[in-house]
Amino acid sequence: MKDSKDIDKLLNDAELQSQLKDHLYSKRPILGPDSPFSGLLQVMVNQMLDGEMDSFLKQEDETGNINKRNGRSNKQIISEAGPLSISTPRDRNSDFEPELVGKRQRELSSGLDEQILALYAQGNSVEDVRRLLSRIYGIDISAGKISQITDKILPSIQEWRVRQLRGFYPIVYLDAVHFKVRHEGKYDTRAFYTVYAVDWQGHRDLLGLYIQDSEGARCWGRVLEDLKSRGVKDILVMCTDDLSGFSEVIAEVYPSTIVQKCIVHQVRNSLKYVDEKDRKPIIVDLRKVYTSTTREQAATSLEVLNVKWGSKYKYIYDQWSKNWEELMAFLDFPGKAENNKDILSIEEQIRPWKRR
Repeated sequence: MKDSKDIDKLLNDAELQSQLKDHLYSKRPILGPDSPFSGLLQVMVNQMLDGEMDSFLKQEDETGNINKRNGRSNKQIISEAGPLSISTPRDRNSDFEPELVGKRQRELSSGLDEQILALYAQGNSVEDVRRLLSRIYGIDISAGKISQITDKILPSIQEWRVRQLRGFYPIVYLDAVHFKVRHEGKYDTRAFYTVYAVDWQGHRDLLGLYIQDSEGARCWGRVLEDLKSRGVKDILVMCTDDLSGFSEVIAEVYPSTIVQKCIVHQVRNSLKYVDEKDRKPIIVDLRKVYTSTTREQAATSLEVLNVKWGSKYKYIYDQWSKNWEELMAFLDFPGKAENNKDILSIEEQIRPWKRR
């Protein structure tokens, strides 16, 4: 192809090779408005557009259509290498549709949309995104262009957020994760409320994400009301942590739901004030409680733990007794022995956690 030969000739140009080498040794960014690599890309794009026109006119001639070149249209496009000035060939019949850079296209396929969305998702303002793109790629993109790109995802997000859900889920996990986010020019902590479900076939589904300033039972109540408005009529088991008022809010919205409080959270809380030398033996005794196969066996194991450690760590027994019904709810279901195998690794999950 003609454009391929021209590119080979360009790459063999001694002056260009010297410029490329000097630029590499200068330690400056490889891509950017002043880089010879960017200039090389611009030449390549224009030559490839010429090659597309040659191929198009050849097809026109083979099909008997009378057509020929009719000048060029110039425009500037954006790319990861910086702005490029391209000259697109035109044909007499205006039938030529270039594939590399379309007639109304203002961007070389470069993934810049994804870069802009990623920067915006990190909490950067539109002006921050403009500045970062200019510094990294040497690209000057208007605020309007960036807003157009970020606004494209809003309909999809809204459609996902309000989508209809199933009427019944056997298990739903409720938890809030706290992140540092950039808000109004400064970093602040936000609580991301997550609702995660498993259906009868074992398929997992993220039902919703909700952002609040902090975590609280009343906020969870609004989350549950949203689930109900989107079609969730009943839930068999909800798995939660020991947030104050959580169980009461669940009972208001889903009165028939069984609450299973998280044993991992409970064990962490139990070990919070335990001396280092006592941690391992207490973990062994706690394991006997939550790996029991019946409520009676679990209650006996808890009493044994209290006899051994109650004088020093009475709060452990008090915590477990207070939440007993909701901690041991899983023992009311069949297949307890198989389920307990999954719980055996709890102590491995809490091992990295240090006393606070």
